[in-house]
Amino acid sequence: MHGLWRPRVLGAWRVPATGPVILAVNHAHAVDGPMLMGTAPRPVHFLIKKEAFTGPLDPFLRGIGQIAVDRTTADRRAITGALAVLEHGGVLGIFPEGTRGEGDFASLRSGLAYFAVRSGAPVVPVAVLGTATARSRAVPALPPLRGRVDVVFGEPFAAGDGGGRRTRAALDEATVRVGERLASHLAEARRVTGHA
Repeated sequence: MHGLWRPRVLGAWRVPATGPVILAVNHAHAVDGPMLMGTAPRPVHFLIKKEAFTGPLDPFLRGIGQIAVDRTTADRRAITGALAVLEHGGVLGIFPEGTRGEGDFASLRSGLAYFAVRSGAPVVPVAVLGTATARSRAVPALPPLRGRVDVVFGEPFAAGDGGGRRTRAALDEATVRVGERLASHLAEARRVTGHA
């Protein structure tokens, strides 16, 4: 990441040094996940669409602890794997919108809230800015080489309400709370970095 772009990492000290944590990352470009893995202060285990686990990428992704997920169904194996990461005090990376989009946290799925409420792990919002740009570039699939990319870590927070409830209503409420915190962090990260 540092050889191809100029990542600037802000607030990495906010990621707890030990114990389970969930990094909730906006997702506007395919390089967002690798960018976070290359700049985070701790190893990150992402839930990644199973379609990425093909050819030589399959053993590589599995070897670095990434988790294949079937997005067409409630993938029990992926859910169990993600919870195991947290139970062992690891870092789980999640794109709460479920897929690449505008990267603005506008349409969250309930998966992030489920993992946070179920595990009790704090959520750290992360804004990756500068990977999606309208500028022309030699390789359309990548951000401009040597371009500045900002990775901004926010304050950790609890997704649950403190009552320990795991009902559908509790998850819906947690998803709303998470969405508000992520949107607030993204706006602040854009303000601080100057990215639109």
